[in-house]
Amino acid sequence: MTIKNKIIEAFEKSNELTAKELISSIGVSKQMVHLVLSELVAKQYLEKLGRAPKTIYRKLKATPLKPNGITLEVKDAEKEFLTKHFLMISDVGNLLEGIEGFQLWCEKRNEPVLKTLQEFIKTKQKYQSFYNNEGIIDGSHKLKTTYGEKIFLDEIYYLDFYAIECFGKTRLGTLLHYAKQGQNKFLMNRMMNEIKDRIINFIKLNEIDAVGFVPPTIRREVQIMKFIQESLNLNFPILEIKKISGIIPIPQKSLSKLDERIKNAENTFAVTEQRKFKKVLLIDDAVGSGSTLNQIAEKIKNKEVAKTVLGLAIVGSFKGFDVITDI
Repeated sequence: MTIKNKIIEAFEKSNELTAKELISSIGVSKQMVHLVLSELVAKQYLEKLGRAPKTIYRKLKATPLKPNGITLEVKDAEKEFLTKHFLMISDVGNLLEGIEGFQLWCEKRNEPVLKTLQEFIKTKQKYQSFYNNEGIIDGSHKLKTTYGEKIFLDEIYYLDFYAIECFGKTRLGTLLHYAKQGQNKFLMNRMMNEIKDRIINFIKLNEIDAVGFVPPTIRREVQIMKFIQESLNLNFPILEIKKISGIIPIPQKSLSKLDERIKNAENTFAVTEQRKFKKVLLIDDAVGSGSTLNQIAEKIKNKEVAKTVLGLAIVGSFKGFDVITDI
């Protein structure tokens, strides 16, 4: 039996183990155990919890639904719709998709599954009218309503809404929220699998010749914007944008008023780029007020780095530029 098989067998017997426990029970080197554990995490067989020296590895498995003796008559088309659009993270940290996740979501809220499913489908279909032919939401018309004449972004888009009425976070909104808050590379990879091609196609269709990634405010071991940049692996010039702050960094998401966000973005981002481009794209994880992208666009144009600046976020708010505070 290989070392990998021995480790898998150990997790079949015990759901959670540390590397130290595996080294002791199997009798192999620390390096070999960590090598196999990394492989199993990458293959989504295990999840890594905590940080060294208190790291625990847990076998990934779905939370079983409560047996209720009811056979749901869900059509294949409805199951496919849920598989495409519904995802939740359970209260014990398991990722559930499709009908399995939706049934648990309904049970936790004491909602009838079949009736709620029809409401979910109708709600999602209502929001589909906001997507263009490329499946992307154009939020450009909201800029004038929010900023009047002080608009520096030429266009702004996002891949999905962060949340929708009654059902809360969208599939993409859920992935982004938990990936960022938990610094979870497994969820970041899941998210990138769903959006990478869409971002690359957007860049090609809009003839972008340089890309800028909005730098983070809060220091994290795993920065989601850095992860997005590395995952895209673009063969494009990357704009030099820096985040500067005082002794106490204030993240945009912590500010609830639009004027506070504008002032924060105006004074804490610096464009140090010296090259010249025709059309650049700014990428951020979420668009709330839009002030971050708009103020960076102003600095780009003031320095004559580019004449045209587009913004693209993974998710955005539905009502105007509502502030998103929990990402």
